Amino acid sequence: MKKEFTKRLLSTLIIVPISLFFIIKGSIFFIFFLGVIFLITSYEWLNMTKKFKVFKIFGICFLFLSFFLAYQLHKTHGFNFFLFIILISVSTDIGGYIFGKSFKGPKLTKISPNKTYTGVLGSFIISLVSCLFYLKYSLNTILWENFNQYKNIFDEYNLFLLITIMLLSLISQLGDLTISYFKRLAKIKNTGNIIPGHGGLLDRIDGIIFTIPSSYIILNFIIY
Repeated sequence: MKKEFTKRLLSTLIIVPISLFFIIKGSIFFIFFLGVIFLITSYEWLNMTKKFKVFKIFGICFLFLSFFLAYQLHKTHGFNFFLFIILISVSTDIGGYIFGKSFKGPKLTKISPNKTYTGVLGSFIISLVSCLFYLKYSLNTILWENFNQYKNIFDEYNLFLLITIMLLSLISQLGDLTISYFKRLAKIKNTGNIIPGHGGLLDRIDGIIFTIPSSYIILNFIIY
């Protein structure tokens, strides 16, 4: 377990700076970044669902939609807001892993045997704390684009903001369980082995591909 954790940590230390570079850089760099991830995750999805043809096209279409909306969110609202959405999923995943491994407890579902109720609680706690911390400090820097627009939203709708973070955290966890369900159908542990200690790329962004469309809907059809 210690060896596996070391692999996960080292992989994360490499992946995070690279991802941040392309996200912050934006423009053609971000498009290239999304394109590479889309191709890899599409390959992993097709490989995982090769025995379930009915899901193949639907899955590819959903992935394309998610990546297209990721581009739209980044283009329209800036990299800081985009990072905020990504942070929800990432912190949800980290919270579930830390609390699940540390406190264990009753299993959540047979779909994903490693998921526990304490992990779910940890996902909500860590996502909420990390996102509020991020907002508190990023809103007070010159890095935040459209500062006044977002500051007014967060000042006036604090309860709505908290509910939104919790809702997107829940959606991220459901996305994780959805991919776990298909992995269970395919009788595989991971969607791939491209990332040491993590498995496939789809294993790592399973929550993100669900929170992106959800956040787009909330932002464009509820807030505005």
